[in-house]
Amino acid sequence: MNYRQTMQYLYDQLPMFQHIGAAAYKADLGNTIALCKILGNPENNFRSVHIAGTNGKGSTSHMIASVLQSAGLKTGLYTSPHLKDFRERIRINGKKIPKSYVTEFVKRYKHHFSHIHSSFFEYTAVMAFRYFSDEKVDIAVIETGMGGRLDSTNVITPLVSVITNISNDHSAFLGDTLQKIAGEKAGIIKNGIPVVIGETQEEVVEVFLAKAVVMQAPIIFADQNPDRDGVRQPADGVPGERDGVPVKCPLKGLYQQKNIITACQAIQILRKSGFNISEEHIRHGFRNVIRQTGIQGRWQVISRKPKTICDIGHNEAGIRYILEQLKLERFEKLHWVFGLVNDKDADSILKLLPQDAVYYFCKANIPRGLDAGELGNRASVFGLKGEVYPSVKDAYQSARNSANEHDLVFIGGSTFVVAEVL
Repeated sequence: MNYRQTMQYLYDQLPMFQHIGAAAYKADLGNTIALCKILGNPENNFRSVHIAGTNGKGSTSHMIASVLQSAGLKTGLYTSPHLKDFRERIRINGKKIPKSYVTEFVKRYKHHFSHIHSSFFEYTAVMAFRYFSDEKVDIAVIETGMGGRLDSTNVITPLVSVITNISNDHSAFLGDTLQKIAGEKAGIIKNGIPVVIGETQEEVVEVFLAKAVVMQAPIIFADQNPDRDGVRQPADGVPGERDGVPVKCPLKGLYQQKNIITACQAIQILRKSGFNISEEHIRHGFRNVIRQTGIQGRWQVISRKPKTICDIGHNEAGIRYILEQLKLERFEKLHWVFGLVNDKDADSILKLLPQDAVYYFCKANIPRGLDAGELGNRASVFGLKGEVYPSVKDAYQSARNSANEHDLVFIGGSTFVVAEVL
């Protein structure tokens, strides 16, 4: 098989949550453990950082990875989902896994794996573990896909665990309260391993504290810890400072300020673990996170006239962050290219959206996409006005054509709508 055929095999043979949703979700670690055993348990051959959370875990993962790269460490990075290319999920020092490795891995192991009936995510996770092991990375930053306790990545024993925040998302799988969701995320807390909690949220603090006690794991709330290596939130809007020196990060968005604090706290723990990470490495890593890791879709400006921005925030908390950021933009009219997936609580998102914007309702080209006509009808109940389009491309082009140079075009609501525009 060539690379194209290999990817088609993976998409056809293995259920993929990114595309079909609930049918692809495997609520246990049995498959991953079995796959890792066949591969000789490569997840034990490298040091790691494990990151979970409802929002911000991708950005935080990329920030930490960039700093580790700047410190001269051969750094693996495993994230999901991908936006344009499957290989975005698995990188070493920012470079995507070679197509040849993906092809050879599937060719070599598809027969051995066939009886396990794994999901796409399980297959991808163990491929990443094997690749990082084969390439002898110094450390890998591993982002969970969903939840934590039963996530396929939760077979690693990291040097530090990170949980960015908790909000309502994937409630059908993780629970219908913040406490239940936090309990699932807390499943990545390991015995004796430090855990960083990015945000102190009153509703779930006790969940994390209780789990940390049971696991005898040192716990640090990044936004409350006075010993976070000089990181603080200044009044002038600079995302973060270290010992009075600004930490500049090209990832825009007010929400990135929290991610920066969280990433810095995790880096501080790695420094105490013996890694030689200097102040300059930290500054360089944050400053060059986009160039070094290839992160996309975070308040990303893709055009200037009219100004066009995309962001992958896709749940209630993510949309609230987006709306706060939009308040800082200057424009005459907001044109929003908008789509959702069908397993989100659409009403909780629609009720937040501004009624004075023009909406371009569309459906990403995946089975999970919410029908654009249904989305438009549900949006109208909340006073949102716009037209329905047969594709993301048509919606985007119409928004661009309708907007004048003083307007703002925004693409968001679904990671997959952003992916198609990019």
